[in-house]
Amino acid sequence: MRKIFADLHLRLNVKDQAATSRMITKAASLGYRLIAVPLPPEISENEIAQLKAVCSGVKIDFASRVDLRPKTPNELLRALRRLRRKFEVICVNCENKQVARQAAKDRRVDLLNFSSLDFRKRFFDNAEAELASSSLAALEIDVRPLLVLEGASRIRLLSNLRREVAVAREFHVPIVISSGVSEEKLLRKPREMAALAFLFGLDEPTALKAVVEEPAAIVKRNREKLSPRFVAEGIRVIKEGKDS
Repeated sequence: MRKIFADLHLRLNVKDQAATSRMITKAASLGYRLIAVPLPPEISENEIAQLKAVCSGVKIDFASRVDLRPKTPNELLRALRRLRRKFEVICVNCENKQVARQAAKDRRVDLLNFSSLDFRKRFFDNAEAELASSSLAALEIDVRPLLVLEGASRIRLLSNLRREVAVAREFHVPIVISSGVSEEKLLRKPREMAALAFLFGLDEPTALKAVVEEPAAIVKRNREKLSPRFVAEGIRVIKEGKDS
């Protein structure tokens, strides 16, 4: 079966239509067939439809995504209530431990992203992983820092990633590898993304799963939940009408 390679964190300036089209076309030429793009919370359905049309033109499946950066757990809860039914992928950038813990245990959160290069602000530990393992949240790792950092900064980041990946695997937390890039020159082929994962402790099958199966599973699960036929976990409307 042909692999459907995905990048759930392609950062585009959606106001610049020409640049957006070039990035999407480049992603398609590299072999991606599913992308998610972080969008402003207030974006209109019409603007999302336009992005989907651009992707459809190059045979890429488009998923809408929103990145949340809440300062408190309550701020996160308010955002989830407001946005969960609007976007297909919700990522929480965990910038303090309280938010990280709340995000990890909330089933409305798809991705946990720890973007800080300061090890004291990377909160993915055993407690975090245990919560995430029960909620289906995945640990998202962006490769962009590995492409742009050098020297000691890159070494420290790799050390942190090795620790976090080991914890995620111990607690069976899904791992998603994304690009996190906004420039064409930093885009890499899916298998090259997977190869970078060897640097922080993923073997080939797990690394490929992180750019194929795990991203696709998140999008599929949420599309089912956003369907008008969805009632609850395991319950779907099959037929409506007097004879139902």
